[in-house]
Order: sequence, then structure tokens, then C-alpha cells
Amino acid sequence: MDMSLLYTIPHAVPPREAFGLAIAIYFYLTGLSAGSFIISTLAYGFGMEKYKPLGKVGVVLATLLLIAAPMFLLLHSGRPLRAWHLFVYLNGTSPISWGSFLLTLYPINCIIYGFFMFRGNAKLTKIFGLIGIPLAIMVHGYTGFILSFAKAHALWRTSMMPILFLTSAMVSGVAMMILVTIIKDRFFGKDRKVNTEVVFGLGKMLLWLLVFDLFLSFSDLSVHYFGEAESMEAARLLLTGAFAPTFIGVETLLGKVVPLVLVANTRTRNVMVYGFAAVLVMVGIFAMRCNVVLGGEFIPLL
Repeated sequence: MDMSLLYTIPHAVPPREAFGLAIAIYFYLTGLSAGSFIISTLAYGFGMEKYKPLGKVGVVLATLLLIAAPMFLLLHSGRPLRAWHLFVYLNGTSPISWGSFLLTLYPINCIIYGFFMFRGNAKLTKIFGLIGIPLAIMVHGYTGFILSFAKAHALWRTSMMPILFLTSAMVSGVAMMILVTIIKDRFFGKDRKVNTEVVFGLGKMLLWLLVFDLFLSFSDLSVHYFGEAESMEAARLLLTGAFAPTFIGVETLLGKVVPLVLVANTRTRNVMVYGFAAVLVMVGIFAMRCNVVLGGEFIPLL
């Protein structure tokens, strides 16, 4: 059988998965956590006072998401009770080994940071907020390293994978905070009035993050498309193969291009449009996680 046919048959069955949907969800939740934590530090860590209403809700969401995310990782492992082995049998060259400690230290720091924030201790809140930023970056960055170290999978074999994961984490985190701000103010605020200054400020961040994310995606795809045979097949899988509908339709057009147009157009500059754009972005980034994880394993091992 001509193996090249596998990339264009929508119902073709990929090889046995090392990862799967649970890992895609794990990557997605850690990205949301990292993005929401960094947004929460804008006021308490960097003095951007207009984002102070996001501080407490941001750290609570970051902590809850980081507690939920490893559950999918343990579920995927099949033997969650043996997870303690990762802390005992160390491998200094393994991202997974380092990630075990990061996934422990980061939520602990989130809890400490949130504790001092709710207690009103500005000095210690700032200290642990600034400590948490590199931890948040490393927690999500190491997931990109896990994939890029898998040399047999052409779609993952790129040094851009960590920065792609970090950028998409910020994109989804900002989008989630836009949505949370609208819901919180509209349904739980004292005067039921949305803080438009915060929403529009986050929308401006989202605009430039989407531009950067699209640039990175285009660059990565171009390198694959004009690379060796295996990389070309990985690019074709996303552009014309089984994953084209979710990559082009959901991830790129629905999840990036449409929200970019909505937040860039001053004539559509209102809270509901920004909320709709945020939902599209979150759907698009989830599709990106699935495309990368599942698409990377769709092509037979080299």
C-alpha cells in the first residue's frame, strides 16, 4: 500500500498513540493556567492598576486549572498511583522529569501568591507573583519540549514548538480573562456593568498576540512544507489531509483570523463582540492542541 494515501484519507486509522486526547486537554488547561496567572500579575506585580480586578480571579483560576490539568495526565498514564516514581527516579535530560517538579512548585506558589493577595500584603504578593511568572512559563514551555524531543514525529520535530505553546497559552489565557471579566461583571458585579476599560485593554493584548501567533504558525508550517519528505507530509496533513478542516477551518480561520478581524475593527468595538471573539479564540486554541498532539501521531513513525 502506498503510505502517502494515509495522509489524504479522512477515515484512515493512525498508528498506536503514545499520547491522545487526554494529553491535548492537559496541554490546553496548563496553557490557560499560565496565561491567566500572568494576567493576574499585571496589577500586583507590574503596577498596572486598571487590571487589579483581574488579580484575585486570575490566581484562583490559575490554581484550579493547574490542579485539574495533571488529572488528565494521570488518567492517560493508566497507572496514576506510580506517579511518585517521577520524583525518585530522576533523569536530568528528560523534560517530563523536570515537569514533575514544576507541576508541584507552580500551584504551591499560586496558593501562596493568592494567600498574600487576599490578605492585602502587597509586598509579598508582588514577590511571589514575580516568582510565579517564570514558573508559569516553564510549566507550559516544557510541554513543547516534550513534543519537540520526539524526533520520530515530523510534525513535532521543530525547535519552535515551545514558543508556539507559550504564545498560544497567552492567547487562550487573555481570551479566557476577557470572557471571565464580562461574565463576572455582568452577572455578579454590584452594578451589573462590565468594566470596558479592562475588556478593551485585554482585547488590544489579544490583537497583537493573535498577530504574533499567526506569524509563528505560518513560519513553522512554511519550514515543514519546504523541508524534507517527512516534514512535507506533516504540512500536507494540515493543509490538504485529514486534519485540514480542523487546522484551516477551526484553528486558523475561526479561532484566529475571525477574532483578529473582530477586535481590530473599531466599528465592532463592543463588549459582546469581544466576548464572542474570546470564545472563538478558546475553541481555536483547543483545536490547535488537538491538531498538534493527534496530528503528530497520525503519520507513521519514521
